[in-house]
Amino acid sequence: MQFSRSSARRWQIAGVAAVAVALTGAGLGVASAGETAAPTVSCPAVAGALGAVPARAQAEIQRNLAQLNTQIAEANKRLVTSAGEGGPNFIQNAILGPLKDKRVAAINRMATAIGRSAPKPDLDVQRLATCTLNKGGGAAAPEPTAVKTAAPGAGTGTAAAPTVACPAVSGLPSIPAQARDEVTRNLELLDTQIAEANRRLATTVGQGGPNFIRNAILGPLEDKRVATLNRIETAIGRHAAKPEGLERFAPCTLAG
Repeated sequence: MQFSRSSARRWQIAGVAAVAVALTGAGLGVASAGETAAPTVSCPAVAGALGAVPARAQAEIQRNLAQLNTQIAEANKRLVTSAGEGGPNFIQNAILGPLKDKRVAAINRMATAIGRSAPKPDLDVQRLATCTLNKGGGAAAPEPTAVKTAAPGAGTGTAAAPTVACPAVSGLPSIPAQARDEVTRNLELLDTQIAEANRRLATTVGQGGPNFIRNAILGPLEDKRVATLNRIETAIGRHAAKPEGLERFAPCTLAG
């Protein structure tokens, strides 16, 4: 009989403990249900503001639009992991502010990418970059990464952009083997400079006054070519008779 009373007491204690655990669990459940969800960021859509995107820029634009989504996801994660931290301005200073800076950079990269092949879009960067909070939580719609492609050859009604015409570098003496790589690099750089000038001519159609092309494109191009031609002379001159007068190949004109 003693064994039976002891056993019964142990069952009573176990029952009380089980009820306590159940009540505690229920209490935790109620507390969790009553917690406020972490806020999330809500950002303006950028893709629609870009307009038609030239085919050559499309891949770069899509990469940067995807980057905007990554930035939003990172900000939302930070909102969750830093809940309760800092003072009243913590979210603005530590999350929304840095997010805006990243978005400004990405949006500017997209405008530049478009501007290499078409008129650069005039975007309200500050508005597009500024995000707010969904204080009740919930995921905002993701940034679309699909963009409208500009039709090939679609223009703005302006005449085709001119291109630069630069004299070919000729009459070089026999190039010593030790200088050949450096001379080749600089000759290739001359071609790169011409390509950059042509791209600038295409992206600045209609800008500036009558001297814009001379002052902003042809003049700087000539300066770059003088420096490059001087490097060619110097490279050859280290190992053989230095050629003189290559600067005569520096000035360029417009070709149609």
